[in-house]
Amino acid sequence: MLPALNEIVDAVEADLAADVDVAAVAARHATTEYHLRRMFSSLAGMPVSEYVRRRRMSRAAADLTQTTDDLLTIAVRHGYGSTEAFGRAFRAVHGIGPSDARRSGGPFRSQQPLRFRLTVEGNTAMNVRIVDRPILHLIGHATRVPLLYEGVNPAIAEHIAAIEPSEHARLKELSNTDPRGLLQVTHGTEPDEPEGAELTYLHGVAVSEGTPVPGDLDHLQVAGGRWAVFTSAGPHPQALQETWAATAAEWFPAHPWRLRPGPSIVAILEHDADFTTATCELWQPVEPA
Repeated sequence: MLPALNEIVDAVEADLAADVDVAAVAARHATTEYHLRRMFSSLAGMPVSEYVRRRRMSRAAADLTQTTDDLLTIAVRHGYGSTEAFGRAFRAVHGIGPSDARRSGGPFRSQQPLRFRLTVEGNTAMNVRIVDRPILHLIGHATRVPLLYEGVNPAIAEHIAAIEPSEHARLKELSNTDPRGLLQVTHGTEPDEPEGAELTYLHGVAVSEGTPVPGDLDHLQVAGGRWAVFTSAGPHPQALQETWAATAAEWFPAHPWRLRPGPSIVAILEHDADFTTATCELWQPVEPA
């Protein structure tokens, strides 16, 4: 996996104006584009598209301050067909327009080239099992939230806070199949979505086929398949976040499995009164690599 990730980085550096053919890189390394993009996002903290944009704008900032080339020339050099599109991308990265940046000399947000390297990890055993599940029926309270790659998502926190305690108890009573417990489900994004893209978040439970669904609850049906189920226990949400990161950095590179399209599910199995510690399961949809 590391050679494939570094090949993407090398392709970006070779021609910043061109789109990286991630599918071709994935094929050369006997994996899928979906899995490769997900691993890049997990390890880099940003999707491939955002990394490309940041590298383009870092080079463009140097061009603005070191050359007298006009804005259209610089825009085309970095893969943009107009100064307007170039200006929007430049401002999104640097917080300042290219003309103002040329006059003032900055400030700029520089993105250095990435390099994925092997580090010795794995001194803590990961508790994981592979399970086959038929179609999953997930019910609960769904909403649309913006995608965030780091930190607590305030839209999700606000959605959960608005659910009455009695409703949590009702959902628990409806749960009658795996994954057990209250579920936090994120669904509906492509592996290379930028921050701010909308995804579906469902706070609910899993029910068996044929279970009547109350009319006031949303219903998400997920195709059957295999799941890697990782267990975390300890300070919350730190233990869960560390487990999530370790799946990409340690477990997937060392095992013959890859991610397939589908939602990520966190099952809250146990927690203390103030939710500072918890035992959770992270369900990730997988297929043989």
